[in-house]
Amino acid sequence: MRHPVTRDGRYFVVRGRLWRMADPSLPEERRASLTRELMAARRAVGVALRSGGTAALRDARAAVDRAKVALGERGPVWWDDGAPDLNRKLVRNTPYAAWFEALGAGPDGT
Repeated sequence: MRHPVTRDGRYFVVRGRLWRMADPSLPEERRASLTRELMAARRAVGVALRSGGTAALRDARAAVDRAKVALGERGPVWWDDGAPDLNRKLVRNTPYAAWFEALGAGPDGT
């Protein structure tokens, strides 16, 4: 993987920010299907942005959100140990700061 993943597998880091990983308990077929839905929704966002369609953009962004929630990347966390959700937080402001610094990774996480 191009971006470092936390040891617990909950997040990957891009430009110094944590991003939640997909739920590892999802069956591979389901994950692949949801990933295809997510990519199609992201393409629809691009089309809507280029065409200036406000309703289309709203719908496409909602589709992205639905796919990300279904994948476990947004919405309720997929772990059950009570740890907080640190999605989108700067890694330097989280309990993962020392781990990330020890990697010697640059600000883009690589």
